[in-house]
Formats: sequence, C-alpha cells, structure tokens
Amino acid sequence: MTTAAAKPSLWQAFAQPSAWTLFFFGFASGLPFLLVAGTLAYWLREGGLELKQITMIASAGLAYSLKFLWAPLLDRLRLPLLGHFGQRRSWLLLAMGTVIAGLVGMSLVGPQQLALFVWVTIAVAVAGATLDIAVDAYRVEIAPPEFQGALVATYSLGYRIALIVTGAVALVLADHIAWHWVYRIMAAAMAIPLLACLLAREPDVLRVRTEGWMEGLREGVVAPFADFFQRFGWGTAALLLLFILSMKISDQALVGGIIGPFYLDQGFTKTEIAGVTKVYGIWIGLAGAFLGGLAVARWGVYWPLLVAIICGAASNLLYLLLIGANGDLGLLTLVISGENLAQGLLGTCAVAFMSALINLRYTATQYALFSSLIMLPGKILGFYSGAIVEAYSGYASYFWLSTVLALPAVGLFFVLRKRHGLVVSSARPEEQGG
Repeated sequence: MTTAAAKPSLWQAFAQPSAWTLFFFGFASGLPFLLVAGTLAYWLREGGLELKQITMIASAGLAYSLKFLWAPLLDRLRLPLLGHFGQRRSWLLLAMGTVIAGLVGMSLVGPQQLALFVWVTIAVAVAGATLDIAVDAYRVEIAPPEFQGALVATYSLGYRIALIVTGAVALVLADHIAWHWVYRIMAAAMAIPLLACLLAREPDVLRVRTEGWMEGLREGVVAPFADFFQRFGWGTAALLLLFILSMKISDQALVGGIIGPFYLDQGFTKTEIAGVTKVYGIWIGLAGAFLGGLAVARWGVYWPLLVAIICGAASNLLYLLLIGANGDLGLLTLVISGENLAQGLLGTCAVAFMSALINLRYTATQYALFSSLIMLPGKILGFYSGAIVEAYSGYASYFWLSTVLALPAVGLFFVLRKRHGLVVSSARPEEQGG
C-alpha cells in the first residue's frame, strides 16, 4: 500500500506515459457518445423523421447506463484472435474496431433504411459502452491510486475534445457536406486512439483463471460483488454504496431535459446556448477536471472530494441568477464558468475515489457498477424535473432541491471518515487470497 509520504510530485503524476495514453483513450470513449444520441438527432431530423422516431432511436445511448450487465465479460473472457495483446488491450481494440465499422455502416445504410439503421446504431452504442468499460478498467489497473487524479484529468481532456469534434465540428461539417461523409470522417478519427492502443503497455495484473462453466459464472458475476462486501464489511460497504449514489446527484440532476428549456425560457437563442455551454463550457469543465487532478495528486482523494461535492452542489444555485436574465450572455457565461468548473472538479475527484475501491481482480465489473450507480439518482430526479418545476411554479424550487439533495453525501463523508477512516485503496488480486 502506498503511504502519504510516498505521494508523487505533480510532475511525476502528469509526466507518466500512461497519462498521455489515457488522453487518447478518453478521446476514443467520447467519440461515439454524441454520434448515437445528440448529433444523430440532427441527421434524423433532416432525414424527415418524426420527433417520436428521433427520440426513440437516440435512446440507443441507454446502453451506457446498462454497461454493468456485460462488464463481467471484460474481466473473464479472453478474446481468441486478439489475446496476444493482453486482456485489456484486446477488448479495447475490439471495441474501437466495432465503433469504426458501425459508424461506417451507419453512413452506408442511412435513415432511409430505418430498421437496419436502428440496429447498426444500437451496435455502435453497445460498442461505445464496452469501450468505456475497457478504458476505465485499463486506467485503474495501469497506475496506483495516487496517480489516478492525473490519469482522470488527461482522460477528461481527450473525452471533451471528442465531444467538441462530434458535436460542434460535426454540425459545421454537415452544413457543407452530406451526413454520411461526416460519419465516415468521425470513423476515421478513431484510427488515432486505435494506434495508441497498439503502442500502449498492457497493465501488469495477475489474473486468476477458473475452469468450468459454473465456477466461471461464480467468479465472473457473483464474486466481484461478494468481494466488495467481504473486503469492507456489510455495514461499511452499504455506506460506501449510499455515498456513491448521493455524491453526484446535484450534478446529474441538470443533465436531463430540464436545462435546455430553462435556457430558452430565459431568452437565449440556440446558437448562444451552443456557443457558451457546448464549446466554452467544455473547456471550463476541462479546467475543473485538471484542477481536480492536481488536488488529488497534491492532497490525496478525500478532502478534495468533500470540497468538490460542496462546490458541485452549490454551483446549481448559480442558475438562480439566470431567472429573468432576458438573454444576458455575460451572465450566462458567468454561471456556466462556475458550474462547469465545479462539476469538472467533482468528476475527477469522484472517479479517483471510486477507482480506489476496486479490487484489480474484478476491475471492469466493479467499476462499471460504481459508475452506473453514481449517475442513477440524478437521472431519476432529472426524469421528474419537469413535473417538479410545474408543481412548484418555477425553476427556482428545482435548483434549490437539487442543491439540498447533496447534504446526505456530506453527512456520509463524515460518518465514513469518523467510523471507518474512509480508508480505501485498490486491492491487487494477489492481496485477496487468490
């Protein structure tokens, strides 16, 4: 176990080769996300589809919320043709290759052949979600917890650049060339991280293999969850899961459909919203992610995480300033600066914390579970956000509610800190008796 005295310098954390490998892997993870959801909706709309059809097809992105269901495969299943690249890189290569083939397939089929187009889109979404699982597992295994803040920061840089490319850049391209060429260009962009994967180092993790179908099922599906409760004890494990569920509820509460109508109701045009929130806001969020990486590298994960939870929740109150703003771009820029900076900080600290809970014998399965849980409460709240706004006659009540709901996370932080020391660190397989 690494002690506080052995913490790396900021230069060591960010200069390690794995930090820049994660930049390319972050770009790979971010590339398919909008192409099966937000950006895809523009193509479908121009193709003459009805709004109901568009939203149903764009719901292919739901695969990202269900990825924990097949995450055990990435821990247990060896890919026969790519096995010599190692467990993690073989899955990375398969997922990247599938995304490339799927995007090209979407460009060849087009919305005119709707049924086939839907199936190809779903395949791209599943491949993108699988890529997320593989990248997260690679990141956790390639470096110890004290380096995770830096890895998350460089990953976030690549991810957010991919969002700009597949969001703003793709829309600009679509004004000049046909959509099928846009998707082919996006597919070609995946070749860069694919090359980085071929040159990357495979994590040096001892993997214990089991024989037999029933034993493999137990090891792949049951054991990862049983291990978590055995390592921390049922009481502490339950508190940790509640903490994970609550720490980003304020952040995720604004990800759903409420925030777009709010901007429009305050007098902002779609172009203004896109410029400030989708381009400028992404870079501010990236600055917050790097700030989180620096904080984790300098002070460890715990106190930066508490500060990030508080700042992330409080930043929702900035939206109160926009009520009645009447299209004031300066005010919108101020609010987005504070909100995205806080959320970027929280994102990095939360990922670093969850990474420290992982047993490297079950990396993909356990992290996929945590990353799904952390988004669930906010998504549920976001689903009912419109009803809440209508029931309480205004947006202000919802912003206050989304802020107050972070209080349980703050309370759980101190409970875990006092009762259990909040002592978590990645467990190597050999440390778990197997």
